[in-house]
Amino acid sequence: MKPGIHPAYGPVVFRDTASGTAFLTRSTMTSDKTVEWEDGNTYPVVDVEISSASHPFYTGTARVLDTAGRVEKFERRYGAR
Repeated sequence: MKPGIHPAYGPVVFRDTASGTAFLTRSTMTSDKTVEWEDGNTYPVVDVEISSASHPFYTGTARVLDTAGRVEKFERRYGAR
């Protein structure tokens, strides 16, 4: 990599504001806020509104639409002529 053109890549805590969970990973994002992590070190913290801990698709609470009923309603309304 070319020196001096890439942002700093280091440990960051991402905190989900919807579920309250947090996870430590590496990122180029930075923040002025910090948090003391479980290992005793202090890391910058980035608050996110939704993550895999609160997203309905990943938590299994996603609802499936009744697409068969919608197709039948369309066929009744416009019908195959």
